Amino acid sequence: MRVLVVGGAGYVGGAVTDLLAKTEHDFIVYDSLVYEEAFRKPVPFFRGDIRDHDKLLPHLHWADCVIWLAALVGDAVCALDPAATTEINQESVQWLSENFHGRIIFMSTCSVYGAADTELDEDSPTNPLSVYATTKLAAESYIVDWPDSNAIVFRLGTLFGLSDEFSRVRFDLVLNTLTLRAHQQGKITVFGGQQYRPLLHVRDAARAVVDNIGTEARGVFNLSYVNITIADLAERVADFFPKLEVERTPQYFEDHRNYRVSSDLARLKLHFQPQYTLGQGVQEIKSLLDEQRLVLPDHPRYCNDRHLAAQGVR
Repeated sequence: MRVLVVGGAGYVGGAVTDLLAKTEHDFIVYDSLVYEEAFRKPVPFFRGDIRDHDKLLPHLHWADCVIWLAALVGDAVCALDPAATTEINQESVQWLSENFHGRIIFMSTCSVYGAADTELDEDSPTNPLSVYATTKLAAESYIVDWPDSNAIVFRLGTLFGLSDEFSRVRFDLVLNTLTLRAHQQGKITVFGGQQYRPLLHVRDAARAVVDNIGTEARGVFNLSYVNITIADLAERVADFFPKLEVERTPQYFEDHRNYRVSSDLARLKLHFQPQYTLGQGVQEIKSLLDEQRLVLPDHPRYCNDRHLAAQGVR
């Protein structure tokens, strides 16, 4: 199958392209390199913005399947410029739905559920609390609700771990952030701590994408490995840093999301079986830092909002 990976140079895209290289699929990558200085993998690559329709359209005509990973990702970065977020995360997907009718695999987020006290499945009410979640939920409707839709939407839990050898690590993701602070400062602070998050390794997310290129699965699926409180997550990190000081404060951070999700539907229908544990994710990041493979781990490029704030959302 001919596969177009839009956003294939990013955090999830790095893992997706590694897996695609081991398959028989013919694939190309389209990416604006907003976070990267170069694309060094030996696969066909085209640099371009998803809003440059004239440039992107010929690649859509070529493809049998589009894996749509391009987006402004995260509450903080999307809050920088809500208008640009709507254009990139929502309106571009509407355009995709109107101009491509093959297989679409789309990355959404479990943030669309907002805050809830019960475990949520795909039929649970949504309650987006941010521009990021609102635009992702709107984008879902464009590709799932059109007649004869051949689309699958993955609502991802909070990702963690390393993607591939080339893509940047993200230190704006909670487990990666806690690991960085534990390594650099010897101390982490937990605000509130009882709020739940669903966690998922980035390479498990990529595996679900590649495994479902040629399946008949349709609709929306939650993807997570485990639901865990931020306080318990800090304790998992502390297992790898014996001298770590974990400070707890009852004051909540400005992020009020609190949700647990069920991935039973994906396990049943897609045979989704996450392979990577939280401990493996912590150890990956810890080893990267121990071996000094990052010159400036505090550089803004490793955080979506800091990077785009420094150069202006575009």
